[in-house]
Amino acid sequence: MIGRIAGQLAEKNPPEVLVDCNGVGYEVLVPMSTFYNLPALGEKVSLLTHFVVREDAQILYGFGSATERAAFRQLIKISGVGPRTALSVLSGMSVEELSQAVTRQEPGRIIKVPGIGKKTAERLLLELKGKLGADIGAPVSVADDSQSDILQALIALGYSDRDAALALKALPKDVGVSDGIKLALKSLAK
Repeated sequence: MIGRIAGQLAEKNPPEVLVDCNGVGYEVLVPMSTFYNLPALGEKVSLLTHFVVREDAQILYGFGSATERAAFRQLIKISGVGPRTALSVLSGMSVEELSQAVTRQEPGRIIKVPGIGKKTAERLLLELKGKLGADIGAPVSVADDSQSDILQALIALGYSDRDAALALKALPKDVGVSDGIKLALKSLAK
């Protein structure tokens, strides 16, 4: 398995890039979110990768961040969603946007991605529910640091993103971290 590739960026032809590693050029397919953040031609580049071996091809997919690669791997686990479709999803929306769409169960946001219809979007939401956690994308926007700390504590205690976000919304805005965690745990215990 090839997990990372580092070398000189030789070519950029969306969605494919060519990375020169000591004289060997590797063709790597990348989502547009990664493509837009690539350095100029001739500069050094490092990408996390996912290697797909099929009967008729061996394809290397590259990602600028671990969260993108993790989201890609979750997407390709879904029946009927292959690497090309997963790449389209990640090209059409950020990992954070995908995570928010899954958390809020909003198929309309995913349908906007070219090549994704209503049935596929609904299947994605169903299959990804609970799998795109805080380590993949930000599930909710929080007002300040104390609310963020409370949310992270609830997730660390094993509550889902959705349950933690609902408990957070029920808290007073000016609550401290320790009091907020206690209040949230009481509301979740009901």
